Amino acid sequence: YYFSPGYNKTFTVSLERTESHQLKEVAFMNLGNYVAAYLPGQFLHLLNIQHPDLLCYSLFLTGEDARIDMLQNCSIRSPLVSTVLDCHVGSMYAVSISDSALLQFLQNSKRDSERLAALHCALLYFQHTEDLEMQIIWWISENLSTCHSFDPIQEFIIASLYCRMCPETHNLDKLLPYTSLLDWIGIIPGVTCATEIISLPVLEFQNSKGFWEKLNSNLESVKYAEPHLHYHNNVLRREWRNLSEEGEERRTTAYLRNIFENAKKVLSHLNTWDSEERLVPLFQEEDYQQQLLMGLMVAQLKDHLMRHLQYVGKKKIDQIVLDYVANLLNLVHRIMKEVWRRYQLHSCIFCFDERGSTGEFAVFHIMSRILEAANGMCMPLPPGFHTLHLGLGVRCLPLHTLLHYIDNGVLHLTETCVRKLLKDLDDTEKNEKLKFSIVMRLPE
Repeated sequence: YYFSPGYNKTFTVSLERTESHQLKEVAFMNLGNYVAAYLPGQFLHLLNIQHPDLLCYSLFLTGEDARIDMLQNCSIRSPLVSTVLDCHVGSMYAVSISDSALLQFLQNSKRDSERLAALHCALLYFQHTEDLEMQIIWWISENLSTCHSFDPIQEFIIASLYCRMCPETHNLDKLLPYTSLLDWIGIIPGVTCATEIISLPVLEFQNSKGFWEKLNSNLESVKYAEPHLHYHNNVLRREWRNLSEEGEERRTTAYLRNIFENAKKVLSHLNTWDSEERLVPLFQEEDYQQQLLMGLMVAQLKDHLMRHLQYVGKKKIDQIVLDYVANLLNLVHRIMKEVWRRYQLHSCIFCFDERGSTGEFAVFHIMSRILEAANGMCMPLPPGFHTLHLGLGVRCLPLHTLLHYIDNGVLHLTETCVRKLLKDLDDTEKNEKLKFSIVMRLPE
């Protein structure tokens, strides 16, 4: 099947039943971002034609999942996008992917490839309603430990950003990442795929009509076919590490002042979106490290877009970058807000004279996975995240585990939390031991 300028893909499928009288012709249906290959009684494959590089972003359905009840025993054609014709009776039907059926498939899926395909489809091709996001976040919180070949938090954040940002300008979809995966080497049971390179057509100059449009189209297809054009965090990670290690001596430089000015713009931009009181106690303190990472991300992403979107003005690119980083922080807050509601937490997490509840421990675990996902993508977190995480850790973990997490970088000591800890805890032997252990781990 032909996918895009430059190559095609040929799929070979092992059928569950091969009785010749049951086999019908494979029907292809254009669904916009997907092409459906349907063989009644055998399979329904939804082939992702917008992002065809990784097989895990196409849905390969069999059995009951592959049934289309009204089109089960008929010959069909697809004359128009998202439309099929029943050739036996002459009826036309509108065809689309059902969001409720897709979410049910996501809930029931056991393989990572199925989960990735369903998650990708739900995040990139359905309208982002609050209810849809809530259901996906709840699924993520329940399946963090069962996804082995990908991080569902990373996929949720990157795919959601891609969906929100790409409509802002032409070709932005070629420059922003749509997945956290660099490659995927898994196996789709019963399906093999071979990729064939196709030479671009030779332009024959007979008359000038349409020549330049065709030439420009071919050049654009080559220019944006290279996967390395998608923004990656390698340079950001290296620059952040360098600045973090240099510390105080570079805080006064003009370069660093500009970085922190970028961060202030992001936070100011974010505040204009949400004037309501926040359910989760985030964005309530300054966080040097996270503001540094925010500002660096703005600078690096701006440089990346300026190189490849030269026809877009600087003011527009500045706005795109601020929207991107602010949306990123907002998505982390969105995850936190949903799990906060689900486990019915409140502000008592900073009362250190009580032990944490089962719900607090569940939220602590999810926050640890958010931190792991952020570190993997070199992604900033909302200011106050580490303070909240540490507060939950103090309430939920035994002392030796708490100190182990601090020593291994899972928990970060913050001035806000340490000050409150030293002030609020009384002088019992247990609390004195905790305070002494914390003070011994403070940086000089």
